[in-house]
This record gives sequence, C-alpha cells and structure tokens, in this order.
Amino acid sequence: MSVADFKPTRTRVKFCGLTREQDVDAAVAAGADALGFVLWPGSRRAIEVARLAELTARVPAFVTRVGLFVDQEPALIRRCLAHLDLLQFHGDEAPDVCQSFGHPWIKALRMREGLDLHALAAAYSGASGILLDAYRPGVPGGTGERFDWSRIPASLTKPVILAGGLSQANVARAIVGVRPFAVDVSGGIETSPGVKDDSLMSAFLQAVRQGDETPAMR
Repeated sequence: MSVADFKPTRTRVKFCGLTREQDVDAAVAAGADALGFVLWPGSRRAIEVARLAELTARVPAFVTRVGLFVDQEPALIRRCLAHLDLLQFHGDEAPDVCQSFGHPWIKALRMREGLDLHALAAAYSGASGILLDAYRPGVPGGTGERFDWSRIPASLTKPVILAGGLSQANVARAIVGVRPFAVDVSGGIETSPGVKDDSLMSAFLQAVRQGDETPAMR
C-alpha cells in the first residue's frame, strides 16, 4: 500500500491552536474538518484541560477534535481523552506510548536533514497519519516555517498531513505539488498567537479548494 491509496477527492483541513469560543464557532462555520487544541504548556497557544472541555463542547458531530501533546505525562493525556477524538504526538514519543491510550492518533515528524520517512512511517504503523512539519532545533512545532516539500516521497505508507508555514498564499501550491491527505495551519490564520481571524480562515479554505481543482504536478 502506498500514499496513492490515501488520495482524497478533496484535501482535509485542520485549524490548530484554538483558544477562543468565537474562533471555534467560526472555524466550524467555515468548514474546517478538524480543530486542534494545544495542551503543551510551552506553546503560546496552550490551554488547560478545563478550557479544553469548554471549547470542545462547542464542536458538533463530524468535526474532529484533536489534542496536541509533547512528551507529556500519561495521566494528563488520559484526563483529556473524553474531550478528544484524535491525539497528535509532537515529541519523541515511542510508538508503544502513542498506542497505549486506546485512542486514534497521528505522529508529527520534523523534517530535519537525514530523516528516514519510510522507516519512521513503518515504525509508527499504528498511526492514522503522519504529520510533516518544519524542523527547528529545540522547538517541537508551530514554528510558522515551511520546509522543502520536494523532500516528501510519493510512496509513503501513511496518509500525509502537511504542516509548517502554510497560509492562503501558498497552500494551493502545496496541494498541487504534494497532494497531501490533509493540511494543518495555525499561524497562517491568526492575527496573533491563539487569536484566529474569520477572513483568513475563509481565505485559507478557498485556497485549499483552488489547489484541489488544479491538476497535480506529480
């Protein structure tokens, strides 16, 4: 099985780093497929478990609630499970740790030099997808930087979720070049960290549709 088996008729979209009720409502209304909530305290978009419960209570059926964690205590993650549909691991979590919560999950990989994506996709075979993000030493994600998309092989055995420096200005080009299963954006739809902008969310989704309608480059 190759990544070709995961080519959707449209690219799925995750808006990440939600911190406000009005942004959750606007993201749902705009048509986002998934909403991400950051539980790692080192992020400028971090929220507590109680806040997670408040925000996810506003999310209707068929919109996926995703919790982002970075090498955190299992007890904390278990406290969040009732409010989440999908776990996103952004640290050095081993495959058995990711699998241990009995919840669907994805694994984020930062695209440092020499990364063997095929080997890692095989190692994290239990993941529902592999999220590819830009690499900056000491920063587990959310850098707002993009990486060279040509480094993504076309034969990965997991659906690719493309992240890192995406915005309305480049996401259509990314979709045409990579044909990912999904795209993940945070800073590209914000006016400041954790504060989303309705017009930027709508423009991003419009650009995604434009990319879907453009013939693939590979």
